[in-house]
Amino acid sequence: MESLEVLITVKTYPEASRSYEETVCTAGIRRDGGFVRLYPVRFRGLRVEQQYRKYQWVRVRAARNTSDPRPESYRPDLESLTTLGVPLPSDGNWRERKRLVLPYASASMEDLWDQCASRRTSLGLVRPAEVTDLTVEPCEREWEPGRLQWMRQTKLFGSAIKPLPRLPYRFRYAFRCRDPRCRGHESMIRDWELGSLYFKQLGRTGSESQAVDAVRHKFLNELFAPSKDSYLFMGNMREHENSWIVLGVFWPPREEQLTLGV
Repeated sequence: MESLEVLITVKTYPEASRSYEETVCTAGIRRDGGFVRLYPVRFRGLRVEQQYRKYQWVRVRAARNTSDPRPESYRPDLESLTTLGVPLPSDGNWRERKRLVLPYASASMEDLWDQCASRRTSLGLVRPAEVTDLTVEPCEREWEPGRLQWMRQTKLFGSAIKPLPRLPYRFRYAFRCRDPRCRGHESMIRDWELGSLYFKQLGRTGSESQAVDAVRHKFLNELFAPSKDSYLFMGNMREHENSWIVLGVFWPPREEQLTLGV
């Protein structure tokens, strides 16, 4: 194992797990450079002081996940996980966040595919030329009975935690890149913040359609507003390396370019 310091950038909505009740995929940027994936993380089972936030540094002992061929994948020792200070501030148009994150941006999804083919790269950051839509389709509303039973009965880490509801819709970004090879992309969004927003609005209004509208407004109209200079954190699937999902959005304010009159 090695000791890693990681700037957390994303965590996905929890999935049911036979061994861990539920698991969250967390990704971030290593202090010594490059992306890293921490999995599995039983986030809601962590102690309160361990429950990291986005753009917060953490220290954790972790080992390369030998069952996962993706080079960024590490299996963390969650007992060793500690948070380091408070999340990075957003002042100065996200100055400090951009300093650490933007050096890892790829020119396009096509460029990211090339990196995957040559180096098995499985995490990246892409700035779309345009996000054209956020599509929504219904999916399974309940966890499979077997998975729900695992979540209720697993005691490996002490008391079982109350299962989170399954998100009953799939949300996908439709976007295109500046690369001349781009024919457009559709990628499912797995960001925990999306699921949290949906269920918060559902609880407040009692209306699924209003909860969906709230997600569309936030993730399309706000995060990709003309006033934002937004990027997508992308990750591919272990079993299907050509399938990429959106892990989160990096959405600093757009900085106006000043021009001098002649």
